[in-house]
Amino acid sequence: MDLGIKDRVAWVSGASAGIGFAVARELALEGAKVALGSRSPEKLEAAADKIEAETGRRPFLHTLDLASSVSRRAWAAACREALGDAEILFVNSGGPPSGDHDSLGDEDWRAAADLILHGAVGLAGEAIPAMKRASWGRILFLTSVSVREPVEGLMLSNALRAGVTGFARSLANELGAYGITVNSVAPGYTRTERLQELAATVVAERGGSRERVLEAWGEATPLGRLGEPSEIAAAVAFLAGRRASYITGQVFTVDGGRARSLM
Repeated sequence: MDLGIKDRVAWVSGASAGIGFAVARELALEGAKVALGSRSPEKLEAAADKIEAETGRRPFLHTLDLASSVSRRAWAAACREALGDAEILFVNSGGPPSGDHDSLGDEDWRAAADLILHGAVGLAGEAIPAMKRASWGRILFLTSVSVREPVEGLMLSNALRAGVTGFARSLANELGAYGITVNSVAPGYTRTERLQELAATVVAERGGSRERVLEAWGEATPLGRLGEPSEIAAAVAFLAGRRASYITGQVFTVDGGRARSLM
């Protein structure tokens, strides 16, 4: 299937590992001109090396701290100068610390809001003006299955990713007249470094082994396994493409059927 994104400019945040890297790779394989952002220069270089080895084209890379407005503006300016305005924007951030209400303080909430909610709003703001001028654009936010069904022990993620979902839906209403689609992709338990960290937290609290925790999470889905980053990336690439031109304001849950909600 030709997704129609060859030579489209795609900006991808959180792109050095996990789902963000898988999305950058998938878009690059489809022929998009990809810009990578994350906080670690070393991980960015390694990610760019892998993508170049597969595609023959090296993506642009520049450090990005999504929680910082200064960093967001600098990253967007660098991407714009190197590749051009974003035609596809994929907003992905690292997960906030786990915890319940009693264990989280004001600073935890502020830091998580800066990263997840303000980061998403700010980065979208960097891309929207040019998309409006072009009367075309794809904005995609990575959230979590927690927007369908809150996950125990992830108070910050449960609350703030739901906020991003509300922002995305509102933005879809505002930008539809410009030919810009806005959607969210909500992965379930996916085999990433972040999931390894969460499993380690469970082991520290309850005992057992990390491997068994991961197995149990996989077994809790109707498909009976964890997701792979490439499976999330495939959904993102489709939504970024020409064939998804009438899909906007939606939450695409890619979770192996774990969430039991009807909608």
